[in-house]
Amino acid sequence: MAVLVDEKTRVLVQGITGHQGRYHTRAMKEFGTNVVAGVTPGKAGELVEDVPVFNTVRDAVNETGASASIIFVPAPFAMDAVLESIDAGIKLIVTITEHVPVHDAMKMVSYAKMKGTRIIGPNCPGLASPGKAKVGILPNTVFTEGNVGVVSRSGTLTYEIVNSLTEAGIGQSTTVGIGGDPVIGTNFIEMLELFENDPDTEKIVMVGEIGGTAEEEAADYIKEHITKPVYAYIAGRTAPPGKRMGHAGAIVTRGRGTAESKIRALESAGVKVAKIPTEIAELIAKDL
Repeated sequence: MAVLVDEKTRVLVQGITGHQGRYHTRAMKEFGTNVVAGVTPGKAGELVEDVPVFNTVRDAVNETGASASIIFVPAPFAMDAVLESIDAGIKLIVTITEHVPVHDAMKMVSYAKMKGTRIIGPNCPGLASPGKAKVGILPNTVFTEGNVGVVSRSGTLTYEIVNSLTEAGIGQSTTVGIGGDPVIGTNFIEMLELFENDPDTEKIVMVGEIGGTAEEEAADYIKEHITKPVYAYIAGRTAPPGKRMGHAGAIVTRGRGTAESKIRALESAGVKVAKIPTEIAELIAKDL
């Protein structure tokens, strides 16, 4: 079993004829993903990596039964692409696009919730279930099958931590990069709940960063609802207060969202917090 995607997931690529769409369609297929369709208006009838291209998401869904979509559409058009997928009945939308305007993100996340669709992102690397499927841009080579679920706000740290787990002989059930923007479709708590209910996930890794209160809220949820061991890393320990670091959501204001407050909250919930990313693998190995 995997969280959100598996070998039965039928993936649609919006923006498949662009450079990123073509490259990552090939990489997803090499990972084992069942990519069944692509969408670029005006390009119907073309093939990209042997995947048929359609003019609209509805046409693609009707012809191929696509159940998940990945968005490689430029920021000004990303919201329309997401709304089109929602209206076509897609239930999982991975929005890779960065620089999506906040108001656009608010609209698409709100509409998705109303329609029962889950959005991952925007501005995220997507997700991967080793041995089953990948819907995203995460590098194929860092993964190995196992029982550790990973959820992260940072793409680069996701790759580094997953790679260190793999090198330590610790496999992953599903890895999800939820994105670092102020408005995202899926948060830590929602992923923690999915991992808690997944019989093939025995341990959970949470990668956070300064800014906002998502990690503190997750710590409260862990304390009350999570029975599996949780390990964490918080990026931004040395960031000066009030300074935005990297992600749009990674800004500390009025004493909230500091690395110290997040670490304190997580440790009080029984979470083992690593001082450096690669220490995650060491902490898990000690508990095996």
